[in-house]
Amino acid sequence: MGSLSLVEQNKELPLYIDGEYIKTEESIPVYHKYTGEVIASISKAGRQHIIQAVDAAERNFNKDSLTPVQRYSILLKCAELMEGRRDEFECSLVKEVGKTRKDAKGELDRTINTLRLSAEEAKRIAGEMVPLQATEGSENRIGFTIRVPKGVIGVITPFNYPLLLGVHKVAPAIAAGNTIVIKPATSTPLATFMLVDLLEEAGLPKGYVNIITGAGSEVGEWLLAEERIAMYTFTGSGEVGKHIKEKSGLRPVALELGNNSPNIVHKDADLDLAAQLTASRSFHNAGQACIAVQRLYVQKEVFEEFTQKYVEHVKQLNIGDPEKEETDVGPMISEKEAIRTEEWVREAVSQGARPLVEIKREGALFYPAVLVDTKPDMKVICQEVFAPVVCIVPYDEVQEAFEAANTSDYGLQAGIFTKDLQLAMRAAKVLQYGGVVINDVSTYRNDVMPYGGIKNSGIGKEGPHYAIQELTDERMVVMNL
Repeated sequence: MGSLSLVEQNKELPLYIDGEYIKTEESIPVYHKYTGEVIASISKAGRQHIIQAVDAAERNFNKDSLTPVQRYSILLKCAELMEGRRDEFECSLVKEVGKTRKDAKGELDRTINTLRLSAEEAKRIAGEMVPLQATEGSENRIGFTIRVPKGVIGVITPFNYPLLLGVHKVAPAIAAGNTIVIKPATSTPLATFMLVDLLEEAGLPKGYVNIITGAGSEVGEWLLAEERIAMYTFTGSGEVGKHIKEKSGLRPVALELGNNSPNIVHKDADLDLAAQLTASRSFHNAGQACIAVQRLYVQKEVFEEFTQKYVEHVKQLNIGDPEKEETDVGPMISEKEAIRTEEWVREAVSQGARPLVEIKREGALFYPAVLVDTKPDMKVICQEVFAPVVCIVPYDEVQEAFEAANTSDYGLQAGIFTKDLQLAMRAAKVLQYGGVVINDVSTYRNDVMPYGGIKNSGIGKEGPHYAIQELTDERMVVMNL
């Protein structure tokens, strides 16, 4: 495929269908998110290209040529190859996403781990015995289930973790025996090309993963109209996720959508730990993570002490050029998003919120903002800000914090800091989220765990073992002996 070298040479990346590059008349530039320079360009797909991509994926699925052990070997080899090319991948993420080197390294670590986890799961796919003999008249029948791949999987990935979240979809799909048509985010497509390049170098047959690029409003609609796609897996906005669910009909979907992450700091918490963890994980990837800390509910007795410790940590963060090793917070995905963030913050201030650090923006670079005296109906509180903005809110009784945390259309992950085991277990039961993290931030995600939300945060679970359950069908087998 050779897309690694193409990316390095600032060349145009055509569509990649059935192992062949297809260049189209129109192209879309890909920008360096800090300098603004064009670092590559991608082709803009037409309706016929989606048909070609699904043709290729369907044809390769019907060949059924890869055994579970071969899938395991390919994914494991890909992890090894990626480990050997860390610098290429990290530098690419820094440029196309605006990640700091620290964040890019973290994404690489997790991506390699997810490839390895997916490889192991390829060998563990199994059904179960069904006790048909328990029903009178079925004494001579044996029943069991097997898990079979669904077919062609439509994958749509987001801009904020283009490599890791791409692997969370692609690797389990391959492990399960499916083929793929993938549409990466238009603003961060390079990671997908580099990933597929490495998978094929590791032994994946051409045509198993096909890449189409273009505006989501067009390409996404064409994908949804292609009835041969057996399942869609999408990470992105709630609005688009809802549209996918409505248009997919009876076909299954896995949707990882937004969040408005609450974190509770109770009066008995280790305040130093809570301040350090929440401050360090509030602003990674410039706050552009659906489980990044956004709302901090702090018990009144420790509010001032915690807030002071938190702000001290925030003021120590280095903001600027993501290519410098010491940088902690780099640019947002675009200047447009940084402007939108500044507008939300200044609107909150005009409505009575008080900033604890200077509100500052330089192009796409938005400096971390910390607000107090906010109101529940402010955008920075009730909506997903998806930016380096945190609001700290005091509470009297912990039930107030639980109720405030649950007053959200989202339900992906929440965090609570407390030394009280009973309170921790109560939080696990009461907080209406797909995951509750105790004595750590909502941002914690181990790639082996079932990750997914409730309410407007989505449908289905990721994590290789759990994703494979979504990406396979359980088939009943009955033998009359």
